[in-house]
Amino acid sequence: MRRYLLVDDNLEFAENLAEILADDGAECTVVAGGPQALQEARSTRFDAVVTDMRMPVMSGAKLVHEIRAIDPGLPAIVVSAYTGEDDLTAARKEGLLAVLSKPVPIPRLRELLRGARRSALVAVVEDDPALADNLAEALRDRGFSSVMAHSVAETVRLDEVKPFAALVDIRVKGGPDGEALRTLLRRIPGLPVLAMTAFRDTREFASAMPIFEKPFATAQVLQAIEELHGARNSHLRS
Repeated sequence: MRRYLLVDDNLEFAENLAEILADDGAECTVVAGGPQALQEARSTRFDAVVTDMRMPVMSGAKLVHEIRAIDPGLPAIVVSAYTGEDDLTAARKEGLLAVLSKPVPIPRLRELLRGARRSALVAVVEDDPALADNLAEALRDRGFSSVMAHSVAETVRLDEVKPFAALVDIRVKGGPDGEALRTLLRRIPGLPVLAMTAFRDTREFASAMPIFEKPFATAQVLQAIEELHGARNSHLRS
């Protein structure tokens, strides 16, 4: 049985959502805000958290940050009616499975929750926004959460969110070839990395790891991520 934590100061909405998810065989815990959610996360291992963005006392972005200190592997879905707000940008920097708008698209939410994987956050370091978004969407459809960095400077913060693997373009703005890759590995030693490049002369900067030449088949990248996640889980079970 999958267990979900639903956080919304509109308890009627959250309880209705819990009833819908119960039809899928899920067990849902409903709370009205961040402080209560943190208490629940300390005592229960959830498969995902679904939180509203705008709430009294603690925003959804702040909650995701705080709850990850308790349970780093917890997938998070943020629901918001305000797609341009600064807090939503902050939440994305924490690494999310998805951001859904209100009114919530229930079929999509159910689909995402059924496929959500724990401890499955992938860092995507790519300065082409369209490619980064496409990779994030493809990962999401496989149950992987993602966090993005579009420059060498943004790569610096990725150690705070604890990805289990990374997709990194060798040539990223803000530094010489390979700098984003080197920065990430300095901050997270031993992190499994899949390198990407459109330039053959950059391959030397990632010679010790798998390299996907652009344009690549996304399915092949996803298969490599699947294998890394499977190997990680096997190691944790042994």
